[in-house]
Amino acid sequence: MRSVIISGASSGIGWATAQRFASGGDRVINLDVGPPTVPHHPAVTWIEADVADWSATRAAVRQVAETGPIDVVIANAGVSVRHGVLELTEADARRVVDVNLLGVLGLWQAAARVMVQQQAGVLLATASVNGARGYPFYADYNATKAGIVALCRTFALELSPWIRVACVSPGAVLTPMQLAEYTPAMLDDVNAKIPAGRHAAPDEIAAAFHYLASAEASFLTGQELVIDGAETAGATTAVFGTGTKVEAVA
Repeated sequence: MRSVIISGASSGIGWATAQRFASGGDRVINLDVGPPTVPHHPAVTWIEADVADWSATRAAVRQVAETGPIDVVIANAGVSVRHGVLELTEADARRVVDVNLLGVLGLWQAAARVMVQQQAGVLLATASVNGARGYPFYADYNATKAGIVALCRTFALELSPWIRVACVSPGAVLTPMQLAEYTPAMLDDVNAKIPAGRHAAPDEIAAAFHYLASAEASFLTGQELVIDGAETAGATTAVFGTGTKVEAVA
């Protein structure tokens, strides 16, 4: 039985990923600011923690390490605020960067210090196809997701051969965040621009994380796995309306 830490596992992709690992026999620890929005598998426990607070993150990782090795860490917590570049505020931008990028760095560093002593471990994170293309109304969010890919490559180079590092870059996923920020008409417009014709289900992203953490991916490190239904294979980009401010949690 592996010990798996997942940040932001109280809803969305994180919740689905926690269920996938727990149902496979792993012990899962959910680091999130709030409890699960729907019940978790019995093998999932919640520790209240804001990944933007590095001291809280380190304390949570130490708490888990006291019970045994830490095998897999998935930095998934993220926030998004829909706003134009002329409308975004410093407070919003700093919160997005603190959670989405520095939250990954802080959690990975805390876990890596344990994994280096173990000489084993897997670090994973949720990036996004938005980090590799222009996408309106999410400038700060897009920048953080590009930064995660850079962190992935750097951590892999520094921590090989003992620790593997990878990130998953989803396209459109039908999560609470997506439903909070998009009207039904906007969701239909997105689907029309995806060759697969639909959003991904959170379970499909969870399956990718489960693979990356497995022995079958033992030679895969420093890489970004894109799962987007061929959305970025062509040149189309979904563009919607004006930058209305809405905040949601991944």
